[in-house]
Order: sequence, then structure tokens, then C-alpha cells
Amino acid sequence: MPMTDSVRHIEYYYTSIPDQVGEAAKVLNALKAESANLITFNGFETGLGRAQLDFVPSDPKSFISAAEKAGIKLVGPRVAFLVQGEDRLGSVADILNKLDEARINVTAVQAIASGDGRYGAILSVRPHDIDHATQILGAS
Repeated sequence: MPMTDSVRHIEYYYTSIPDQVGEAAKVLNALKAESANLITFNGFETGLGRAQLDFVPSDPKSFISAAEKAGIKLVGPRVAFLVQGEDRLGSVADILNKLDEARINVTAVQAIASGDGRYGAILSVRPHDIDHATQILGAS
């Protein structure tokens, strides 16, 4: 991982909703109405008619307050890592290789090229591996 990459701890939360048209929009609109700003949002089907929505808020306290006012049941906070840096061939592979060499299992990863030669990724490891991954990744 080049010096141009930054890695930091983030808190994420999630909720489960019915896997139906418009349900995610309702949740996001309720959060928007309470001015809850998100760094990232991810939604996916989990099966049995349910979907999971993951949130990384820019301000966890105001996000929690907004979710409570909107009646959104949250799970969390959970710890993940936010990686941001120069977009280059194999950038995420390099990160995963470092964790693999340290025998740390990555339980989830999302990555995207954000334009202007930059990329971002969010990755999760098991709770017992957070300290070791923090050291390996040089996270703040």
C-alpha cells in the first residue's frame, strides 16, 4: 500500500428492511429529513424477503439520533476500515494481500473508483482481528 493511501477506523451501522420496492428510499428519505449525512451507504438482499442496509455516517451521534426519530432499528456500531487513495491497478488486491499474509480474514469489502484518479474501499474483519489489522494497515 503506497504512502498516498490513508486508512482509518470508521463506525458502521445496519438495519434490516422488507425486500420490497421503495423500502430503502423510505429509510433514506427519513434520514435525509433529519439531516443525517452519510459517507457510504450499501444495500443488498439477504434472502427470505429481507434486505440489509449498511450506513457509515459522517457524524455517528447525529445519525443515531436521526435513526431513532425515524423509528429505524439499528445494529451497531461495528468497526470497519475506510481506505482512500490513488487509484492504481491492484490497489485493493494489495490491501487484501497484506491482510492475507497476516492471516487476517476479510469478512466484507466494497471498493469503487471515485474519479479523478482516486479510489475508496471499506473493509471489515472479525472483531478479534481489528487490532492486528489496524497495525498491518497503519490505520488511525
